[in-house]
Amino acid sequence: MKALDYTVLVLVVVGAINWGLVGFFKFDLVAAIFGDLTAFARVIYAIIGICGLYALSFFGRIGKNA
Repeated sequence: MKALDYTVLVLVVVGAINWGLVGFFKFDLVAAIFGDLTAFARVIYAIIGICGLYALSFFGRIGKNA
C-alpha cells in the first residue's frame, strides 16, 4: 500500500506542476510530450485525475496517524 501511495503522490505532484505551467506560462507539459489531446495524452490526464481522487484518502489517514 505504501508503494501505491508514493506513486499516487508523485503523479499528483506532476499534475500540479503541469497545472502551474498552464496557469503561469500557458504551457501544457503533457500535451507537449504526448501530443494535443491524443488518446495517450487523455489516458495520462485520466490517470492523474484518478490519482488526485485517491489522494483525497490521505486526509483520512493523516488524522489516524497523528
